[in-house]
Amino acid sequence: MRALLKENVVEALVGLIVVLVAAFFVNFAWERTQAGRGGDGYVLTARFPSVAGISPGADVKLAGIKVGRVVGQRLDPASYQAILEISVQPGLSLPIDSSAAITSEGLLGGNFVSLSPGAEDVMLKPGEEILETSGAADLMGLIGSVVNRSGGDSAPN
Repeated sequence: MRALLKENVVEALVGLIVVLVAAFFVNFAWERTQAGRGGDGYVLTARFPSVAGISPGADVKLAGIKVGRVVGQRLDPASYQAILEISVQPGLSLPIDSSAAITSEGLLGGNFVSLSPGAEDVMLKPGEEILETSGAADLMGLIGSVVNRSGGDSAPN
């Protein structure tokens, strides 16, 4: 009887550990996908010709420091441009002539939105749009164009 009880306690402890680890991962995933929503900043919008590599949850950085997150994206049916909604830290005021660009962390890194502050005295208000934007560079297209241009142009000696 004692052996059976001891075995049940061990199984219960292992089960509890599995449930705790699963709860940790669910909480981690929830925080990761819900970050930037509700109360931790103000939302600005920006239009881009392409937001390749950017999705909700992507970082927003200023001077290389994370200052927010992408909280939404949609397509403008009139202009066919992508509209990003970005949440920015509440204490950060951006001039109205600030710009946003989609930047890559390197060949193997992910993409993020890089903000560059402008010089105006008037600041962007929550819900306003950053007008100066530039989309992501198509690295695979650039590599393909270099590969396609190499060879064939030089005449043999």
